[in-house]
Amino acid sequence: MIRFAGRCSATWTWTSGSARIITLGGDKGFDAQDFVAELGEINVTPHVAQNISGRRSAIDGRTTRHSGYAVSLRIRKRIEEAFGWAKTIAGLRKARHRGLPKVRWQFTLAMAAYNLVRLPKLLAAVA
Repeated sequence: MIRFAGRCSATWTWTSGSARIITLGGDKGFDAQDFVAELGEINVTPHVAQNISGRRSAIDGRTTRHSGYAVSLRIRKRIEEAFGWAKTIAGLRKARHRGLPKVRWQFTLAMAAYNLVRLPKLLAAVA
């Protein structure tokens, strides 16, 4: 995992052969010219959401034309939904306990509850 200031995650994908493509996903706050340029210098493909509200995006068509870019954004949205649910419904916006073991327990309980909420939808998709 590559760490940058803010929220982002690195995903590693391999193509056929020995060539390795490294992508980095993040929210639209990472759609900045200098950040995208730095990723280009280290041969990392930015899979960050485009910020096109009133300005030009730093992510160009060379990145967005690939199907992997759209897949990356869809998967990232699915992952963020669980954390959004935990913050709004399960009350994880603010930790209620002190100490890492108790906060870890609270997070695990919230994610287990999220899985139980999603279970009927997942079972319906299988049937």
